[in-house]
Amino acid sequence: MSERKYFGTDGVRGLVGSFPIQPDFVLKLGWAAGKVLAKNGTKKVIIGKDTRISGYMLESALEAGFAAAGLQSILTGPMPTPAISYLTQTFRAEAGVVISASHNPYQDNGIKFFSNNGFKLPDHIEKQIENELTKDIICVEAHKFGKAIRIDDAAGRYIEFTKGTFPSELSLAGLNIVLDCANGATYDIAPKVFSELGANTKVIGCSPNGVNINEGYGATDTANLRAEVLKTKSHLGIAFDGDGDRVIMVDEDGFEIDGDKIAFILAKHYKNTGIMNNSGVVGTLMSNLGLEKSLSELGVEFIRAKVGDRYVHEKMKENNWILGAENSGHVIISNKAKTGDGIVAALQVLRVIIESGKSLKDLASDMQVFPQVLKNIKLSEGDNPLGDKDNQNFISNIEKKLGNKGRILIRKSGTEPLLRVMVEGESKSFIEKIATEIVERLKSKQ
Repeated sequence: MSERKYFGTDGVRGLVGSFPIQPDFVLKLGWAAGKVLAKNGTKKVIIGKDTRISGYMLESALEAGFAAAGLQSILTGPMPTPAISYLTQTFRAEAGVVISASHNPYQDNGIKFFSNNGFKLPDHIEKQIENELTKDIICVEAHKFGKAIRIDDAAGRYIEFTKGTFPSELSLAGLNIVLDCANGATYDIAPKVFSELGANTKVIGCSPNGVNINEGYGATDTANLRAEVLKTKSHLGIAFDGDGDRVIMVDEDGFEIDGDKIAFILAKHYKNTGIMNNSGVVGTLMSNLGLEKSLSELGVEFIRAKVGDRYVHEKMKENNWILGAENSGHVIISNKAKTGDGIVAALQVLRVIIESGKSLKDLASDMQVFPQVLKNIKLSEGDNPLGDKDNQNFISNIEKKLGNKGRILIRKSGTEPLLRVMVEGESKSFIEKIATEIVERLKSKQ
């Protein structure tokens, strides 16, 4: 299968107003997706979005494209990405669509799809959609045009679903929790979920205005959350990203608990309680070496997938495992949800806290963490410093220096024009030096 032209690691994404995130292209994308995905006969598609101001424009364009393909659009308004996965299944829709650029700033937006079973689309289906995009739009006959309706109870349906993943005999009473909703799609839902389960909640990043999503708040910037946890002397903090499929937690001392540590906490609990049932954990190429080593000490197998939560899920399905995660906060618990779900993952960690009687800090401290340095190199169109043989030899020689005490990962971002350089090892100062050397070398060869 040839490389996809428009789809990255999580849908089609870019700067609003620049190709391909323009109304005419998005309209055609809706039509093309409708042609490929309309196979079950329900002729319905769920469309959700985060809180970006551009969502109004792109929602209308998608709606028109699906109508031209003969599909009815069911509009939910602002909803977390995992909610659309869930609603796609409950409405027996042909597909679910989320208008979001996840953790990116408001100037960006994107379109990502779920199949009728609530899973992210595999590469070959995205390629089929791209093939349709090469054709002229041909509308269905006028009497077959799709309609559009809005559903008012989408939030309530999803709230009850997430609460249902938490044991009915347990309560969050007595826990003081700070919630950071990134001024994004969880702003109306997360506070209700945690307070209805009994927690005493303090909410920040919960006043979206269309342009403040992810700005100074959320899973990609926890400074305000950490400060609020310390100020209020809360037990912990929970941060979601703009579309609610990522979660980063903060312990009582203000230290971050990322996706790797969340995966470890859950894996250890599942192992001890028999839920793991001889299965393992799927991480990614970016997962900390400490997670791999700590799981090995527990007797839990660990494998790495390509970066991207759908690749994690594919490996989980291949191995029939129930737990996978990215260190960025995508945590997939397949016996609870079909995709990464920040609220659901946070609730499972809270369950472990209650059942174990341990604090988040104590649970996370059992995992060894290797220092990790991540640097980005901005790429211009056509740049490929990794294709240079001298660069390849340079990196190979540095890898020999590291030996088995660390690793290097260099990859192109699937969502931004960046080359990501990650160096991991036992010594922070040593890997900082190595990462700087690599970045300077690759920049000089652009």
